[in-house]
Amino acid sequence: MKVIVGLGNPGKEYADTRHNVGWQVLDHLADSWRTDSWRRDGEALTSSGVVDGVKVRLVKPQTFMNLSGAVLKPWIRRPFWAAANDLLVVSDEVQLPVGAYRFRAKGSAGGHNGLKSVEEVLKTQDYARLRVGVGPDDPERRIGDLADYVLSAFGKGERASVRTLLPTFEEGLRRWTADGIEKVMNLFNR
Repeated sequence: MKVIVGLGNPGKEYADTRHNVGWQVLDHLADSWRTDSWRRDGEALTSSGVVDGVKVRLVKPQTFMNLSGAVLKPWIRRPFWAAANDLLVVSDEVQLPVGAYRFRAKGSAGGHNGLKSVEEVLKTQDYARLRVGVGPDDPERRIGDLADYVLSAFGKGERASVRTLLPTFEEGLRRWTADGIEKVMNLFNR
């Protein structure tokens, strides 16, 4: 089974924030792929389905960001499941401007507390990820306090930019379930 974890924070006050873009991507996938209704599963909301013959589970941790990895504890004990092949984490990335994204096969957390938590639980950096740009489009623009920035809502134009990427993310994640991360990186990274 392929597992796609979207990072975010629980609570209505965080729903439209930059930090919750992972959940926004998963909501789009659930609609596009017509997966089951979201249901409580331990410390997460999950939705399951089959995409082009591959079983997929979408996971939205219900812990705060810095404890997100806890939802993966049951998975690391499963036989025939390996994070390097069967896991993809969707997270916000402040180092990329809104409208940019990167699929990666592995790498460091880059200061992202949710990814740090995932790595702590998995004991590896070897898992696929989709990093969705939430940073300013002007690299010279100072964002002030990072926590305040990522917990702020997207501007109207920024929200529209992210929405226009959702079909691209859906296609990339569909291909990942079938072909793995290397092919997706070659096709989608720009």
